[in-house]
Amino acid sequence: MTEGTARVHLDSDWGPNVVEDGVRFRVWAPAKESIELAYGSQDAPSFLPMHQVAGGWWEVVTRDVPFGGGYAFRIDGDAVVADPAARAQMVDVHSFSKLVDPRAYEWKRPDWRGRPLEECVFYELHTGTFTPEGTFEAIIHRLDYLKDTGITAIELLPIAEFGGQRGWGYDGTLLYCPHGGYGGVEGLKRLVDAAHERGLMVFLDCVYNHFGPDGNYLNAYAPEFFHPEIMTPWGPAIAYDERPVREFMIDNALYWIGECMIDGLRLDAIDSIKDRSEVDIIAELAARVRQAFPGRHVHLTSEDARNITWHIERGTDGRPKLISAEWNDDFHHCCHVLTTGENEGYYADYQPGNARQLARCLAEGFVYQGQYSGERETHVGHPSAHLPPTAFVNFIQNHDQIGNRAFGDRLTTLTTHAQMRCLQAILLLSPQLPLLFQGEEYGETQPFCFFTDFHGELGKAVSDGRKAEFKAFAAYEKEGHSVVPDPNDRSTFEDSKLRWERLREPDHAAHHAAVRELLRIRREEVMPLLRDVPAGGGSYYATDSRAFEVCWSLGQGAAMHLFANLDDEPWGLPGTITSGERMEGRTIFTTSPEAEDSLRQGVLPGTSVVVRLAERLRIGVAS
Repeated sequence: MTEGTARVHLDSDWGPNVVEDGVRFRVWAPAKESIELAYGSQDAPSFLPMHQVAGGWWEVVTRDVPFGGGYAFRIDGDAVVADPAARAQMVDVHSFSKLVDPRAYEWKRPDWRGRPLEECVFYELHTGTFTPEGTFEAIIHRLDYLKDTGITAIELLPIAEFGGQRGWGYDGTLLYCPHGGYGGVEGLKRLVDAAHERGLMVFLDCVYNHFGPDGNYLNAYAPEFFHPEIMTPWGPAIAYDERPVREFMIDNALYWIGECMIDGLRLDAIDSIKDRSEVDIIAELAARVRQAFPGRHVHLTSEDARNITWHIERGTDGRPKLISAEWNDDFHHCCHVLTTGENEGYYADYQPGNARQLARCLAEGFVYQGQYSGERETHVGHPSAHLPPTAFVNFIQNHDQIGNRAFGDRLTTLTTHAQMRCLQAILLLSPQLPLLFQGEEYGETQPFCFFTDFHGELGKAVSDGRKAEFKAFAAYEKEGHSVVPDPNDRSTFEDSKLRWERLREPDHAAHHAAVRELLRIRREEVMPLLRDVPAGGGSYYATDSRAFEVCWSLGQGAAMHLFANLDDEPWGLPGTITSGERMEGRTIFTTSPEAEDSLRQGVLPGTSVVVRLAERLRIGVAS
C-alpha cells in the first residue's frame, strides 16, 4: 500500500483486532476479578473466559465470533456491557456489540490524499437533520450540490453512538461506533468515498472531554477511567494521566482517519479537558496523527474558549506543528453583536456600536489577546497577531450559536438581508478558513434547536434543565409556562430539519447564487494566494462606527484590502487610506457598482463591502 493511501489501523489495544488465530478481544478493567467474552444471541449467549494480562487488561483470542455476530463483556459474572471500542452495535448502546471486518469495504478512491489546508471551505452539517431521511446515504445525494456551491469540506457533527435516535451527537457513549440510525460504519465509509470521488474532504467532530449519560457503563467496571475529584460541566473528568485512557482517545482519532479515511477532526471544547500529565493529551494526539499519515493532507481543528495559541503555532516551514486551525468565536460574536445589537451573556464583551473589535479580529486573529473580560471576570487569551489567517476558522453561524438560543433562531431571521450579504462577503472572502452551517448558503430560516431522545428520569432532567436555563427571561414564559421547545419532543427535532424546497423560491435561490459567486471568487482569486501566506501580515483601520478597513499581506507578494460599512449611513474614509496603496490593484468584489465608484471618491455607502486585490502573480486553483 503506497504512502498516502488508506491505512487500516489494526494494532490498537482497544477494540477487536483481527490476528492470525482469529480475533483478539480486549478490555481494560484493572480492578475486576473476572471478565468473560459473551457472544452469540443476547438472550442466550455463550461465554468464554478472558485472561488477565499486564496493565489491567483482559483479553482472549477466538474464532467463535463471526463477522456480523454479537459480542459483549460479562463483568465479575454479573453485568454484561458493550465493548467501549466497538465499531458497531447490534441494536443500540445497551445491546451487544457487532463484530465488523475492517477489511471488508473496497474503497473506490484508496489513493485519496486530501487537499491543502488553505483550500478548506467548511460546511457543518448534522446528519439527522440535513436531509429528510437523516442518513449518511442521503447526504451522498447532496454532495454534487455542495461541490457546485463551492464547498470543499463537509464537517459532520459527532456521529458516535448515543442513547436514543435523536441528538446533536455530543452525548456519545461508544466513541468508535458510528450511530446505527445514520447508517453505521459501512454507511460512513460509503459517504467518505463518495465525497472523495468528488474532490470533497470529510471532517468529523470528535468529543474527547466527556461521555454521554445514556449507555455509558465505563464507570461501573473501569472507574479508573475518570477522576471523581476533578469535575467538568458534564461530570468527573476523564483520567488522561492513565496511559490506557490516553490510548483510547488517540487510537480513536487514528481509527477515524486511518480505517474510515476521514480527512480531519474538529476537537470539541478542549478547554474542558482536564489533563494533569506532563505532555498535554491534545499535543500527543496531534503529534501521533501527524506521524501516522505523512503522505496525506490531514487537518485538525479545535474549539477552545480560552483563546490560547500554543497548539496552533507554526513551524519554521510555516506548517502547523500540532493543530491546524482554531474555531474563532470572537469573529462570530463581533458579527452577531454588530448586526443584532444583542449584548447579554457572553455578548457583553463585544461592542455593538463600532467595528474596532471585528477589524482587529480579521487582522490579528483573536479580539481577546490577554485583555480583561468583564463577562468572565478574568484576563482572556494569548497574542495571536503573529499567526497566519489560516490558523483560524471563522463563521457567522454554527450549531452552537444557533442551537443554544432558546428557540434555535438563525442569524438570517435576526438581521437584514443587506447586512447578511455584507457578513457573508466578509466571511467568505477574508483569508481565514470559512465555515457555513447547513442551509446558510441559501438563507434557511428554519430553526436548529437543541434536541435529544432521552427517557425516564434522564429525559425529565434534560427537559426541566432546558426550561430552567431560560426561566429568568420573560420572553420565554407565557402565562407562567415555558414556551421553550422541549428537547425530547420529536417535533423539536423535526422542526430543525432543512426545508430544501425553499431553494426553488426566488429569494432563497438568489441567496444561494450570491454565496456560490462569493465562493467562486474565493476559489479563483483568494485561495491561490493563501499557499504561502506570511504570518503577522494583517493591519486595520477603524473608527467609532460600524465601518472599517482591513489589509492582509498574502502569498506571492499580493495584498488584499477589505472595506466594510455595516452602518446605514455612508462612511467618509480618511485621505491616508484613499490616497495610499490601499487603493491600488483591482476590485474583486463589491456589493454594488455604486459602492465601488463611491469608494474611489473616498466614501463607502451604508451596508456595503468592497474587496480589492493587488497582486504580482496569479496562480489558479482546481475546483
